[in-house]
Amino acid sequence: MTITARDIEKTFDRYPALNGVTLEIAEGELLALLGPSGSGKTTLLRLIAGLEFPEKGQILFDDQDMTLAGAADRRVGFVFQQYALFRHMTVARNVAFGLDVRKRAQRPSKEEILKRVDELLKLVELDGLGKRFPNQLSGGQRQRVALARALAVNPRVLLLDEPFGALDATVRKSLRKELRRIHDATGVTTIFVTHDQEEALELADRVAILNLGRIEQVGTPTEVYDAPSGPFVCGFVGAANRFEGDVQAERFTGGGLTLAAPGVANGSATAFVRPHDLVPAADGDGFDVVAHRVTAQGPVVHIEGLTLAGLPFEAHFARENAQGLAPGAKLRLAPSKAYVFPA
Repeated sequence: MTITARDIEKTFDRYPALNGVTLEIAEGELLALLGPSGSGKTTLLRLIAGLEFPEKGQILFDDQDMTLAGAADRRVGFVFQQYALFRHMTVARNVAFGLDVRKRAQRPSKEEILKRVDELLKLVELDGLGKRFPNQLSGGQRQRVALARALAVNPRVLLLDEPFGALDATVRKSLRKELRRIHDATGVTTIFVTHDQEEALELADRVAILNLGRIEQVGTPTEVYDAPSGPFVCGFVGAANRFEGDVQAERFTGGGLTLAAPGVANGSATAFVRPHDLVPAADGDGFDVVAHRVTAQGPVVHIEGLTLAGLPFEAHFARENAQGLAPGAKLRLAPSKAYVFPA
């Protein structure tokens, strides 16, 4: 099922949470809503769920206008950050809850419900744990129960609000892979909210980046990382060194950095250079820096320090290219790639 948000506006106490947002999610797509706190991503998710209603605009499921329809009429599955499991119910009863509470005419038989619960517990790799209670599970297992419960009602769309935010880093990475596997197995159109860039880039088919109630860019993980639409996206998605300066005759100068800026108009501008795009430079190229911190993380060495102009910088080198580097080392670096945007 496709989902369309068209010219959506939503305010809270005269604060514009969403301002003219338009977004289309394709059938079977896994889309991430990515942005900082207060950008409007959770508000947009709740509007799609029918938990909030816009002042202006439309929410369409396929071609059906669902703007003012309640959550029960939309057939959505919603997974909250804190799981919201019923502590007095077993895992199996939690998963079956949405089916058990249906009206008698719409409720499957007990045998059908048991079969559905077994299928879903196997899907989320919790088969054999149906008789346990939530407090007997780990955080990652509880999140899987919440996901199975949301899928039990055969939702037309699955919505997840910061689904891994309460988990430690190792469990989050594991569950990201599981969510992708489950999505591919079910084919349910899925939207999840996150402020974790790595999570969005690793998991989603496309990423919608929000800022101050507006969508800055929508694209594949590769597109938003390698071809950012503007300075906000470039600075928010992935680490980047920032240099303020100006452009004259398609050349950027600022912070000790000079580089080509094709197509950028004359005037104030900001240049961004990813840490992995800084490479050792020959004399006469690049700019001088002093390393203050050098740390190895697996095959990559992270270098933090200051330029001679006093600007902080970060560079990432392959370990074999950083032999002998230590705090206090002086380097000359040059960008192999940069992004320049008019101010």
